[in-house]
Amino acid sequence: MVAQFLRLKLRLLANIFRRSPWQVVGIIVGLVYGVGAAALLFVSLVALRFSDDVEVIRDVFIVVGGATFIGFVIFPLVFGVDDTMDPRRFALFGVPNRTLALGLAVAATIGIPSFVLAIVLIGTVVTWSRGVGETIIAILAAAAAFATCLLLARVATSVASVLLATRRAREVSGVLGVLLIVLLSPVIVVLVSIDWASSGLDVLESVAGLLGWTPLGAAFAAPGDAAAGAWGVALLKLVIALATLGVLWLAWAAVVARVLVTPGREASAKSYRGLGWFDRMPHTATGAVAARSITYWGRDARYWMSMLMIPVVPVLVLVPLSLAGIPLAYTALVPVPLMCLLLGWSLHNDTAFDNTAIWLHIASGVRGAADRAGRLVPVLITGALVIGLGSAVTVFVLDDWRLLPSIIGVSTALLLAGLGVGSLASARFPYPAVKPGDSPFQQPQSTGAITALVQSITMIGSLIVALPAVAFATLALLVDPAWHMASFAAGVGLGLLVLVAGIWLGGRVFDRRGPEILAAALRA
Repeated sequence: MVAQFLRLKLRLLANIFRRSPWQVVGIIVGLVYGVGAAALLFVSLVALRFSDDVEVIRDVFIVVGGATFIGFVIFPLVFGVDDTMDPRRFALFGVPNRTLALGLAVAATIGIPSFVLAIVLIGTVVTWSRGVGETIIAILAAAAAFATCLLLARVATSVASVLLATRRAREVSGVLGVLLIVLLSPVIVVLVSIDWASSGLDVLESVAGLLGWTPLGAAFAAPGDAAAGAWGVALLKLVIALATLGVLWLAWAAVVARVLVTPGREASAKSYRGLGWFDRMPHTATGAVAARSITYWGRDARYWMSMLMIPVVPVLVLVPLSLAGIPLAYTALVPVPLMCLLLGWSLHNDTAFDNTAIWLHIASGVRGAADRAGRLVPVLITGALVIGLGSAVTVFVLDDWRLLPSIIGVSTALLLAGLGVGSLASARFPYPAVKPGDSPFQQPQSTGAITALVQSITMIGSLIVALPAVAFATLALLVDPAWHMASFAAGVGLGLLVLVAGIWLGGRVFDRRGPEILAAALRA
């Protein structure tokens, strides 16, 4: 039976080369990169065989190995994968649960990730082959680590196939996964900034010392401890690694038994009363478009992704600035204007997000100005909250309320200018976007130089409009606080001017180019 599963997995693996030529080329390129990286790591691990820094090598292996274990769990749960060997596909064949669990686990050894992992773990065996005892422990630990990774992936994939069965669940998990990865960026920046020559090794030793006694690092710590002469500790950690593998096998067998009798989840149909935002907004063309836009921002994962990233980007900017030694009095002024810049920029291609639904606006004769203005409502509401709350928090943290006019002026200029320029750009230069219902991480069907050009123009246009407000705010900080009111007046005045002009010009373009906009949506 196990041989049947192995043959099936080999057939499935061979079928990936029967796709379109360009897909096959992409697969081959990815395979070459993966095998090349594994070969490079293998050579590096072989070279470490002749290094005497046993403790340092052990600590690095523990930390990297623990991260690898976490990756095999997080990736299927967050992003989901197409499980070609889902246990539920074999439910009608009458295979005993234990036999099915064993066959699927063995079949998991065939695949590109498992092949790359095996090469790297063989390299670790070479690294610790400094004697007969060390080599035996290294082989057992590598085998335990390999099996543990595969079982972790199998358990996580099977759980994800149940939890992420609906499109909405996959979208939410994907957005949260990207958010988690982005939030880890400051941690990477901090790690890079550590002076590893003086204090970094102490930090590494502390983390590895704790992680080595856990299931995440025991398998990678045992060979290093044996090479360092701590045989008792090495054997104890090897027992922890093997016990972890045994528990995972029991968990995998239980998951297979449970999945075989669990039907797939289906998206539950929601019942709504009334017309939602269409009841709450004014019964005009602008109000109808605004209600439709607010509904999009509340339900569409493509908009969720933009909204979640806006408060995260300032964090990514502040961490390097703080590490560079820039005082808090200056770095605290960055988040609110930066979020407003991104908010204003977010609508520069909003027309393309409608895809073929844009025909509703064109066929019903909605005036372009009403379309342009209605789309701005959810962003204006969000921007007003960001400016109001963010400005108050900023001046409270800095304990200087004189800064309030400048913060409001600069932020308002960036927000309104971005919306004004975007209202014109989204009507005149819509470029392909992710289709409604698709994953927010899926690439558009076609892209070109127009994409980068439109994105750059809208971003630069917002910055140019906000320059006077920024200049007056700089004078207020460095010369005379009286310039704060000038920054407020310039920012709000120019922002409103560009917003009104953008709605008017964008509306005229929308009225004139309605058929071309619909044709572009049909082609995308």
